[in-house]
This record gives sequence, structure tokens and C-alpha cells, in this order.
Amino acid sequence: MKLADEHEGVAEVVAVARRIGRDVAAVHAADVDAHARFPKETVDAFRAEGLLGALVPVELGGLGHDLRQAAAVVREVARHCASSAMILAMHHIKVASVVRHMTSRTVEDFMRRVATEQLLLASATTEIGIGGNTRNSSCWVEREGDGPDQRFRLTKQAPVISYGQYADAIIVTARRDADSAPSEQVMVICEAKDVTLTPISGWDTLGFRGTCSLGFTLEATGPADLVMDHPFGDISTETMLPTSHLLWSSLWLGLAEEASWRAQRFIQKAARKDLNQTPPGAPRLAALMVTRQQLASSVDALMSRYLDIMDDAEETSSIDFMVAINTLKVSASTLVVDIINQAMLIVGIQGYREDTEYSLGRLLRDAHGAAVMVNNDRIAGNTAQLALMQRES
Repeated sequence: MKLADEHEGVAEVVAVARRIGRDVAAVHAADVDAHARFPKETVDAFRAEGLLGALVPVELGGLGHDLRQAAAVVREVARHCASSAMILAMHHIKVASVVRHMTSRTVEDFMRRVATEQLLLASATTEIGIGGNTRNSSCWVEREGDGPDQRFRLTKQAPVISYGQYADAIIVTARRDADSAPSEQVMVICEAKDVTLTPISGWDTLGFRGTCSLGFTLEATGPADLVMDHPFGDISTETMLPTSHLLWSSLWLGLAEEASWRAQRFIQKAARKDLNQTPPGAPRLAALMVTRQQLASSVDALMSRYLDIMDDAEETSSIDFMVAINTLKVSASTLVVDIINQAMLIVGIQGYREDTEYSLGRLLRDAHGAAVMVNNDRIAGNTAQLALMQRES
């Protein structure tokens, strides 16, 4: 695809995302946040535009978008409702992880249904006793019966399954069998009709309240063909980890851009009141815009790099790339809070209040989730271990 075609493809999906953001997500965002409720209206709008099948290939009934296009939609929607954008991002992460590593006809048929029926996918990768270490599992896959009628069964104590009770299927990680090592994991597609979720914790949080990320005991069964053959470790390195960090960073960039634009509109309005005097917050706004552009550039650069190497397992598993993608997550999740804080200083009490067009409270609360949802300290520790092994080029 030529560069001009890439920009045209992104501009087209951004126009759709902007309409959904302004006409649907923004209308319901305050209520979603206040009541910590699932943003059904926005997810329905995603479905109406076929966006839940965005990363599914055209030959399977999807839109055939690349990750850059998917990230552009997440980034735009985040300006209006971060919870809606996070749900779409997490869905895309699961779609990408399955569609890029499927080997069976059963899984292929399932992905066709994701596109044609606009199924919403959730994720259960963390586990009580394991914490945020997604590369280990204590639960395992049991198999019952033989031949084409063989079924799987598993039980997982999950501290968080975002929007699990609203998903059409949950992608679960587990040990391949009872005798497997904790790191010998597989991904299992668990359809909602075959899943029982028993809540073990609630979701009354500072931000991202609409993701409804309760903890559950998950019990699931289904056709054994929905247990993916590809090792989860490879799926994580080649697809899940970079896709997660790029989509999340795009979301945080959207939050930062919205805060920046609110600050800019505030300064513009102040400037029009007195054309002979520069508003006192203008120099701070200029510095904020530089930081925002640095964040945008870093996200775009890593996106281009990943799209260039995504089909090369050796490159995606290289220490250099893994350090870069981890660093993007940590830096982007830190910068988004810094940018919104600077916008608050520019806008002042108008940003501190909840009842003005410049209000920044919800943006700031959501932004603080960036560093703690997949904790930055854990990622920094992993990056430090990689740095110890890295050789000078």
C-alpha cells in the first residue's frame, strides 16, 4: 500500500469514528462514567459500522483494516469516551491474536462469525495467584471424549475480565493440560453460551468505569477445536503484546489530544477578548503542544516499525523491539497524565469544574488508569531484565 493510500484509508475510518464519537459516545459518556455502566449505545454503533470485524480479513467477511486504521478509530473515540475506546481496543487485541495465529477450520469459522455477527470478544489472561503475569497460568484445559466430539473444560479465577458479562465470547489463557508447566499456555475461545461467570469482585474505580472490569470465577466448556494449537508465548510476543501497547498508547494519545484542544480553545477565547494582550496561559500551551506532538510521533514511529516487521517472528521477539514497545507503553501512559495536568493549569477552574465545556476531570481520572492497568513498574522491571541481555549494536 502506498503512503497516500494509507492516509486515505486512515482518514476514511477517522471520519466514521468522529461521527460515532460526537453523536453517540459523547452523548452517553458522562452517564457511563457516573454509573460505571457498559456503553451499550457506542458498542452498538461500532457494530452498525462493522467495526468489531475491522481486523478480520475481507475473505472472512471483515473489513480487512490494518492496525494503523484500528488505532486511528480508538484514538478518535477516546476523545469522547475512554471506556468505549478501551473496550474496542481490547476487542481488537483479541481479534488480532486469534486471526493471526489460527490454524483450524473451526477457529476460522468462528472468526467469520465475529465479522458477520459482530461478536464482541473479551479477555481473561490474568489469574488470582499469578497476578498481572500473563505468561503463566495455574488453571489448565481438561479434555473430555475422543474424536470430533471431544470437548474442553476449564475453570479460571480471574481478578479482572473487562466487560465479561457483556461479551459474546471470552478468550482465555490456560495451561495446555494438567501436566504442563505454568508457562506452557494455550488460548481458548469460550463462547458466552458455554460460559458461567460468578462475580468475585466489583468495579467501583477512579476511571475507565464503563469497562465494567469485574473479577469472576469463569467456568467454560466447548468443542476442543476451539483450543488454539499455537503456543500462547508466541502469540503474545508476535501479536498480543505489541498490539496492546500500540492500541493503548493510541487511546492515551486521544485523551491527550482532547485535553490539549480544550486548553487551546480556552486560550483562543481569552485572546479574542483582548487582541492587544497575549493570554497568560499561552506559553504553557505552546509547551504542551510540543509534548503532545512528541507523544504522537513516538506512537506513529512504533506503529510503522511494527507493521514493517510484524510477520517476522525473529524481529518481533528481538530484545531491541521488545524494549522499544515496552518503553512506548511506559512513556505514553506517563505523558498523557502530564499533558492533561498541564491543560488543567492552562484552563484553571474551568477545567477543574465538572460543568463546563473545558472540564478535564474525567479525562484525568481515565488517564491515571494508563499506568496501573498493566502496571508500569512490572513493565519497567521486564525492560530492565531485557536491557541486561541487550548488546551494543
